Amino acid sequence: MKELFWIFISASLVSNFTLALFLGLCPFLGVSGKVATAVRMGMANIFVLVITSLTVSALNTWVLPHAPYLQLISFIVVIASLVQIVEMAIKKLSPTLFRELGIFLPLITTNCAILGLALFQTNRGYGFMEGLVFALGGGVGLTLALVLMASIRETVELADVPSVARNMGLVLILAGSLSLAFMGFAGLFSS
Repeated sequence: MKELFWIFISASLVSNFTLALFLGLCPFLGVSGKVATAVRMGMANIFVLVITSLTVSALNTWVLPHAPYLQLISFIVVIASLVQIVEMAIKKLSPTLFRELGIFLPLITTNCAILGLALFQTNRGYGFMEGLVFALGGGVGLTLALVLMASIRETVELADVPSVARNMGLVLILAGSLSLAFMGFAGLFSS
Protein backbone atom coordinates (compact mmCIF):
# COMPACT_ATOMS: atom_id res chain seq x y z
CA MET A 1 0.00 0.00 0.00
CA LYS A 2 2.88 2.36 0.78
CA GLU A 3 4.34 1.71 -2.68
CA LEU A 4 1.02 2.68 -4.31
CA PHE A 5 0.97 5.91 -2.30
CA TRP A 6 4.45 6.83 -3.53
CA ILE A 7 3.55 5.98 -7.11
CA PHE A 8 0.58 8.36 -6.83
CA ILE A 9 2.64 11.15 -5.21
CA SER A 10 5.42 10.71 -7.74
CA ALA A 11 3.07 10.86 -10.73
CA SER A 12 1.09 13.83 -9.45
CA LEU A 13 3.83 16.01 -7.93
CA VAL A 14 7.42 14.82 -8.27
CA SER A 15 7.27 13.67 -11.90
CA ASN A 16 4.26 15.76 -12.90
CA PHE A 17 3.67 15.07 -16.59
CA THR A 18 3.20 18.74 -17.45
CA LEU A 19 5.37 20.72 -15.04
CA ALA A 20 8.31 18.33 -14.58
CA LEU A 21 8.34 16.16 -17.73
CA PHE A 22 6.83 18.79 -20.07
CA LEU A 23 4.25 16.41 -21.53
CA GLY A 24 0.73 17.60 -22.31
CA LEU A 25 1.69 21.21 -22.94
CA CYS A 26 -0.91 21.78 -25.68
CA PRO A 27 -3.94 21.67 -23.38
CA PHE A 28 -1.89 23.25 -20.58
CA LEU A 29 -1.21 26.36 -22.62
CA GLY A 30 -4.42 26.37 -24.65
CA VAL A 31 -7.24 25.46 -22.24
CA SER A 32 -5.94 27.07 -19.08
CA GLY A 33 -7.77 30.38 -19.51
CA LYS A 34 -10.67 29.61 -17.17
CA VAL A 35 -10.70 27.39 -14.10
CA ALA A 36 -14.03 25.72 -14.97
CA THR A 37 -12.77 24.71 -18.41
CA ALA A 38 -9.43 23.56 -16.97
CA VAL A 39 -11.18 21.31 -14.45
CA ARG A 40 -13.34 19.75 -17.15
CA MET A 41 -10.36 19.18 -19.43
CA GLY A 42 -8.53 17.64 -16.50
CA MET A 43 -11.42 15.27 -15.85
CA ALA A 44 -11.48 14.25 -19.52
CA ASN A 45 -7.73 13.60 -19.36
CA ILE A 46 -8.08 11.56 -16.14
CA PHE A 47 -10.75 9.43 -17.78
CA VAL A 48 -8.62 8.80 -20.87
CA LEU A 49 -5.52 8.13 -18.73
CA VAL A 50 -7.32 5.58 -16.55
CA ILE A 51 -8.91 3.75 -19.47
CA THR A 52 -5.58 3.81 -21.32
CA SER A 53 -3.86 2.35 -18.27
CA LEU A 54 -6.40 -0.46 -17.99
CA THR A 55 -6.08 -1.23 -21.69
CA VAL A 56 -2.28 -1.11 -21.57
CA SER A 57 -2.32 -3.57 -18.65
CA ALA A 58 -4.42 -5.95 -20.74
CA LEU A 59 -2.18 -5.49 -23.78
CA ASN A 60 0.97 -6.03 -21.70
CA THR A 61 -0.49 -9.20 -20.21
CA TRP A 62 -2.01 -10.92 -23.24
CA VAL A 63 -0.82 -9.38 -26.52
CA LEU A 64 2.57 -7.71 -26.27
CA PRO A 65 4.52 -10.63 -24.74
CA HIS A 66 3.83 -12.50 -28.00
CA ALA A 67 4.22 -9.50 -30.36
CA PRO A 68 6.37 -6.77 -28.77
CA TYR A 69 6.81 -5.05 -32.14
CA LEU A 70 3.12 -4.02 -31.91
CA GLN A 71 3.64 -2.00 -28.72
CA LEU A 72 3.71 1.55 -30.06
CA ILE A 73 1.07 1.12 -32.75
CA SER A 74 -1.31 -0.65 -30.36
CA PHE A 75 -0.92 2.16 -27.81
CA ILE A 76 -1.67 4.78 -30.46
CA VAL A 77 -4.75 2.92 -31.71
CA VAL A 78 -6.08 2.54 -28.15
CA ILE A 79 -5.54 6.22 -27.33
CA ALA A 80 -7.12 7.47 -30.56
CA SER A 81 -10.15 5.22 -30.07
CA LEU A 82 -10.63 6.26 -26.45
CA VAL A 83 -10.45 9.95 -27.28
CA GLN A 84 -13.05 9.53 -30.02
CA ILE A 85 -15.37 7.86 -27.52
CA VAL A 86 -14.80 10.66 -24.97
CA GLU A 87 -15.36 13.30 -27.65
CA MET A 88 -18.67 11.74 -28.73
CA ALA A 89 -19.83 11.37 -25.12
CA ILE A 90 -19.02 15.00 -24.25
CA LYS A 91 -20.67 16.24 -27.43
CA LYS A 92 -23.83 14.32 -26.53
CA LEU A 93 -23.89 14.98 -22.77
CA SER A 94 -22.55 18.56 -22.61
CA PRO A 95 -22.59 20.52 -25.88
CA THR A 96 -21.50 23.66 -24.01
CA LEU A 97 -18.36 21.96 -22.71
CA PHE A 98 -17.76 20.53 -26.18
CA ARG A 99 -17.78 24.07 -27.62
CA GLU A 100 -15.59 25.43 -24.76
CA LEU A 101 -12.92 22.78 -25.26
CA GLY A 102 -13.05 23.22 -29.03
CA ILE A 103 -10.06 21.85 -30.89
CA PHE A 104 -8.31 20.88 -27.65
CA LEU A 105 -10.62 17.92 -27.03
CA PRO A 106 -9.54 15.93 -30.10
CA LEU A 107 -5.98 17.02 -29.33
CA ILE A 108 -6.05 14.71 -26.30
CA THR A 109 -5.24 12.08 -28.92
CA THR A 110 -1.93 13.76 -29.62
CA ASN A 111 -1.38 14.64 -25.97
CA CYS A 112 2.00 13.10 -25.35
CA ALA A 113 1.11 12.69 -21.65
CA ILE A 114 -1.31 9.92 -22.63
CA LEU A 115 1.25 8.08 -24.74
CA GLY A 116 3.88 8.80 -22.08
CA LEU A 117 1.69 7.10 -19.50
CA ALA A 118 1.42 3.97 -21.63
CA LEU A 119 5.17 3.83 -22.28
CA PHE A 120 6.18 4.65 -18.68
CA GLN A 121 3.76 2.09 -17.30
CA THR A 122 5.16 -0.58 -19.60
CA ASN A 123 8.82 0.31 -19.10
CA ARG A 124 8.46 0.45 -15.30
CA GLY A 125 6.79 -2.96 -15.29
CA TYR A 126 3.68 -1.75 -13.48
CA GLY A 127 0.95 -4.32 -13.06
CA PHE A 128 -2.77 -3.64 -13.05
CA MET A 129 -3.02 -1.85 -9.69
CA GLU A 130 0.25 0.09 -9.99
CA GLY A 131 -0.74 1.22 -13.49
CA LEU A 132 -4.16 2.35 -12.29
CA VAL A 133 -2.66 4.37 -9.43
CA PHE A 134 -0.03 5.78 -11.80
CA ALA A 135 -2.77 6.89 -14.22
CA LEU A 136 -4.81 8.49 -11.43
CA GLY A 137 -1.73 10.28 -10.08
CA GLY A 138 -0.73 11.47 -13.54
CA GLY A 139 -4.27 12.67 -14.22
CA VAL A 140 -4.49 14.48 -10.89
CA GLY A 141 -1.12 16.10 -11.57
CA LEU A 142 -2.19 17.19 -15.05
CA THR A 143 -5.46 18.57 -13.66
CA LEU A 144 -3.58 20.34 -10.88
CA ALA A 145 -1.27 21.98 -13.41
CA LEU A 146 -4.24 23.07 -15.57
CA VAL A 147 -6.19 24.48 -12.61
CA LEU A 148 -3.17 26.29 -11.14
CA MET A 149 -2.38 27.91 -14.47
CA ALA A 150 -6.03 28.84 -15.08
CA SER A 151 -6.45 30.37 -11.62
CA ILE A 152 -3.29 32.44 -12.03
CA ARG A 153 -4.37 33.56 -15.50
CA GLU A 154 -7.81 34.58 -14.22
CA THR A 155 -6.19 36.59 -11.42
CA VAL A 156 -3.67 38.23 -13.75
CA GLU A 157 -6.49 39.42 -16.03
CA LEU A 158 -7.43 41.82 -13.24
CA ALA A 159 -3.87 43.14 -12.86
CA ASP A 160 -2.19 45.95 -14.74
CA VAL A 161 0.30 43.97 -16.82
CA PRO A 162 2.63 45.78 -19.24
CA SER A 163 1.60 45.24 -22.85
CA VAL A 164 4.89 43.56 -23.73
CA ALA A 165 4.20 40.77 -21.19
CA ARG A 166 0.55 40.13 -22.00
CA ASN A 167 -0.91 37.05 -23.66
CA MET A 168 1.45 34.18 -24.48
CA GLY A 169 4.54 35.90 -23.08
CA LEU A 170 2.97 36.06 -19.65
CA VAL A 171 1.62 32.51 -19.96
CA LEU A 172 5.12 31.19 -20.68
CA ILE A 173 6.58 33.11 -17.74
CA LEU A 174 3.87 31.66 -15.49
CA ALA A 175 4.45 28.15 -16.85
CA GLY A 176 8.17 28.44 -16.15
CA SER A 177 7.53 29.66 -12.62
CA LEU A 178 5.11 26.81 -11.92
CA SER A 179 7.60 24.33 -13.35
CA LEU A 180 10.33 25.66 -11.06
CA ALA A 181 8.00 25.37 -8.09
CA PHE A 182 7.22 21.73 -8.94
CA MET A 183 10.92 20.95 -9.37
CA GLY A 184 11.15 21.51 -5.61
CA PHE A 185 9.24 18.24 -5.15
CA ALA A 186 12.16 16.37 -6.76
CA GLY A 187 13.88 16.17 -3.37
CA LEU A 188 10.90 14.36 -1.91
CA PHE A 189 12.34 10.92 -2.72
CA SER A 190 15.96 11.60 -1.81
CA SER A 191 17.23 10.13 1.44
